[in-house]
Amino acid sequence: MGLPQINIEFIGKAVTAIKRSQLGIVALILKDDVQTADTVTYKSIEEVPTDGWSPANLDYIQKTFMGTPSKIIIERLPTTAEDYNAALTRLNNKRFNYLAIPSIKDKETTNIASWIKTKRENKKKTFKAVLPNCEADHEGIINFTTAGIKVGDREYTTAGYTARIAGIIAGLPFTRTSTYYELNEIDSITEIEDPDAAVDNGELILINDGENVKIGRGVNSLTTTTGKKTEDFKSIRIMEVQDLIKDDIRTTFDKHYIGKHNNIYDNQVLFIRSVNAYYDGLEDEEILDPNFDNKSEINVRKQRLAWENIGVDTTDWDDQKVKEMSFKRNVFLAGNIKIVDAIEDLDMDIAI
Repeated sequence: MGLPQINIEFIGKAVTAIKRSQLGIVALILKDDVQTADTVTYKSIEEVPTDGWSPANLDYIQKTFMGTPSKIIIERLPTTAEDYNAALTRLNNKRFNYLAIPSIKDKETTNIASWIKTKRENKKKTFKAVLPNCEADHEGIINFTTAGIKVGDREYTTAGYTARIAGIIAGLPFTRTSTYYELNEIDSITEIEDPDAAVDNGELILINDGENVKIGRGVNSLTTTTGKKTEDFKSIRIMEVQDLIKDDIRTTFDKHYIGKHNNIYDNQVLFIRSVNAYYDGLEDEEILDPNFDNKSEINVRKQRLAWENIGVDTTDWDDQKVKEMSFKRNVFLAGNIKIVDAIEDLDMDIAI
């Protein structure tokens, strides 16, 4: 009798998807000797004690909250710490969306990028990081490259403003992207000579349009596309939607299916129907394109290959037979969806 319950949960997740999208969590790693706790969590700027952190770190926290994330998790290290490993270990099993380390040096970004990649690819986490001058060529790393950021009488390094950028991205709803997001507090920046080339190179940059300083285009560091990682994977917003869907399906499967149902075709169909109902809800919220056939189904190719790999000849099996022949403890599914992006480009021909 699990179907109604899982349907209700999926429908609820779909309805709240836009609301949850602007409730992202930022993780900060700060080196500080004023604060003594290893892990500190704040849900609003009002909770942050002005005497609880060094002035520089207090400013980083305040800048992060300007973007209105739902929560900031801070992993503190002593100023004498030689690396960030202890903080990363503490973050391993925490839930967050974007990591920033405003005091990081460019030479240290490679290790953080590798950690993010490993968590996304091996541990199935949806962690992402905003890192300075880091050509990671990966959808989980946002390569922020703008320098000379002046706010009042203070000039920030590229690394120093990653906390602000992480806060912005975490606080945005799916109804818009970070492209052309205005940072009204900034007085000036070191402008990049060729912004188009920088964006094509996977750089998140700030631009000055003569009136406002704003984010150029909401891209991550991915530059190399493949059959599996298409141009869409370069978009921060597209990846955020993908990660939300992965998290929703995975957590619901873990909660309602693992160990609770026999692995037979009928039970797999029940789960697939629930996933497709979830897609229908995302279509209603215009997160998925309602004009596209968004659906999941049994992955016939993988299921057939699994049987073949243990010596079973499936030559005489048609696709329906393969679907009905569930394999051991495995559920092989495939999905095809179209995520809606925001309007960002105009190509208009006017004849006169």
